[in-house]
Amino acid sequence: MVAFMQHISAAALISSWLQVASAAPTNGSASTNSKCHYLPGDRQWPSNLEWQHLNQSVGGRLIAGKPLAAPCHVSEYSAYSAEVCTNIEEQWIQPPMYFDDPVNVMSPYWLNNSCTPFTSPSSSCTMGNLAVQAINVSSAADIIAGVKFANEKNIRLTVKNTGHDYLGRSTGEGALALWTHNLKGVSFLNYSSAAYTGPAAKLMSGSQAFEVYKTAADNGLRVSGGFCPTVGLAGGYVAGAGHGPLEGLYGLAADNTLEFEVVTTEGKHLVASPTENSDLYWALNGGGGSTYAIVVSQTTKAHADGQVAGATLTFNNTNDDSYWAAFGDWQKKLLDFDSIVGFNSFWGVTNKTFVLYYATLPGAAKSDMAKILDPFIQTLKQRNLPYTYSTTGSSNFYGHLSQYTPDLPYGDYTTNALLGGRLIPRSTVQHNLTALIATIRNITNTGTSQFRVNGAASNLSHERVGNKPDSNAILPAWRDSLYWLNMDVYIDTEGSIEAMETLQAKMNENQDQLKVITPSSGAYMNEATYDNPDWKEDYYGVNYDRLLDIKKHYDPSFLLYGPASVGSDHWAVASDGRLCKAT
Repeated sequence: MVAFMQHISAAALISSWLQVASAAPTNGSASTNSKCHYLPGDRQWPSNLEWQHLNQSVGGRLIAGKPLAAPCHVSEYSAYSAEVCTNIEEQWIQPPMYFDDPVNVMSPYWLNNSCTPFTSPSSSCTMGNLAVQAINVSSAADIIAGVKFANEKNIRLTVKNTGHDYLGRSTGEGALALWTHNLKGVSFLNYSSAAYTGPAAKLMSGSQAFEVYKTAADNGLRVSGGFCPTVGLAGGYVAGAGHGPLEGLYGLAADNTLEFEVVTTEGKHLVASPTENSDLYWALNGGGGSTYAIVVSQTTKAHADGQVAGATLTFNNTNDDSYWAAFGDWQKKLLDFDSIVGFNSFWGVTNKTFVLYYATLPGAAKSDMAKILDPFIQTLKQRNLPYTYSTTGSSNFYGHLSQYTPDLPYGDYTTNALLGGRLIPRSTVQHNLTALIATIRNITNTGTSQFRVNGAASNLSHERVGNKPDSNAILPAWRDSLYWLNMDVYIDTEGSIEAMETLQAKMNENQDQLKVITPSSGAYMNEATYDNPDWKEDYYGVNYDRLLDIKKHYDPSFLLYGPASVGSDHWAVASDGRLCKAT
C-alpha cells in the first residue's frame, strides 16, 4: 500500500497558519445579505479566533492560500525574490507546482492573470478566484470539520485534489478549500458482491494515475485511468466518466467503480455502492464532480495484467488534398477498429500534421498491431504521403505507457491550454463524413492561434462494456460515440486576459460548429467549456433531472458548487466574485 504522504512540514503549516490574519475582516465593509456567501472584508467573515479553532480541530492542517507567483511581486503574501521568481517562471506551465499547492489550479483561464510571474514586481498580485484557506485533508474527520465550518459561517466551500480542472470547479473566490491531494493510498483486495467478484483496488482520493498504474503493475494488475499520468482518479475524473487508454477493454472509469466512501455536506460519512445509498453511487459515476458529496476513497475493479501492443504514426501535410483525404481514410478505419475488442487509438490533427500519439491493444503482440494498421499504411503510400510509423509490444500496461508517455511519472503535459470538444457518433462518420472533415479543417485553419483536434476512440457501447443503461449516470451519448473529439489551443503565458477570453469564445464557436453535425450527441464534461449554454443537455442529457433530485437529497443546502455542475444554476456569481442564490 502506498503510504499517506505528507508533503508539507509541520513548520510550514505553523508558518502558513500565522498568515491567517491576512484574511481577517475589515469592519469598514459588510454584507448582511444571507443569500450570499461571505467574503474576506465582510463583517460576518470568520474571526481569527474562529479560524484558529478550525485549525485546532483539524490538527493544525489549515493553510492560508496565496498565489503561486506572489514571490514575483511586492505583496502581502510573500517577500519579493528575483531568484524564486525565476524558478516560478520556468515551472509555470508544469503540473507539479499546482498539484503540490493547496489552492492554485492549472487552468490559466481560472487563474485569470490575477498574479502572474510575467509582470513587473510592482504590478498587482491578488488572490482572484483562489480559495483563501485550505484544509490539508488527512481523514474523513477533516472533511467533516471543513463542511461544518463552511455551513455555519456561510462561506464558500471548494474541493481541490490536483487542480486538473478546466471548468473552475476546484477553485472559488473567498472559499475554504478541502485539499485532498495528500490523502494518498492504493491497496488491493479480493472483492465480493452480487454484482462483481474479483480483484479490486481501493484508491484514496489523492491517488494519481502514475501512482496507481505503477503500484498495480507491481502487483500484477492494471487499473483504468486517464491518459495524463498526473490526474487524480477517485474524484472529478470518475465523476465525469473518466476516459483513458484501457477503456476499449474495460469501459470508462465510471463503468469500473464498485463503491465510494464519501462525506456529505451534512457531515455524514457514508458508503455508496449498488446496494447502499445506491442513488448516490449512480450519480457519482458519471454525473459530474463537485456537486453531490466529497469523495474519501473509491474502490474500483482491478484487472489481471499482461502483454499490450502499441503503435505510433505521423504523417505531414505535403499536399492539402491528399492530406485531408488521408484523414478521411483514418476516420473510416476508426469504424473498423471499433469492432476490435480492447482497441484504443489516441490521435491528433492540425492543418500541418496528423499524429497517432499511440494505439493500445491489451492481450496482443506487436505483430497483431501491425496487421491492424497495415491497411492504413498502404493507403498513405498510395496517396504519396511520407510518414513515420512503429509498433511495440510490452509485457504489461505500465511498460506500454512508458513507451508512449515521455518523462514519467509526470509526463510532458503542460497547463497553458484551453479545452473543448464533442462526442462524435458512429453515425456521423458513416453518413456525414464530408461535413465532419470540412468542420475539422475549418477549426484547425482558424486565425493565428493553432487549434488542434484530438481524438480518443474506443467502443464504449453497453454491449461491449457489459453493463446496462441504468448502471451509472454516464451521458448516454458516450455509448453511441465512435470517439471523443477534444480541441485544445495553447496560450501565451505572457498574454493578456482579453486574449485568453477571445480564445475561450472561439472554442465555444468551434463547439457550436460540431453541434450542427452532431445534434443528438454531447460532450465529455471534464474536457468541455464551463460557459456552454447547452451544458445540461450536452453534459448530462436525460439524466439531469434525476441527478438534481439526488443533489437535493445529499446536498440540500447546495453547498457544493461548480460551473456547469448539477444544480449550479441555484447560484449566481456576483460582480465581486461571491456566490449568491439565483432566486
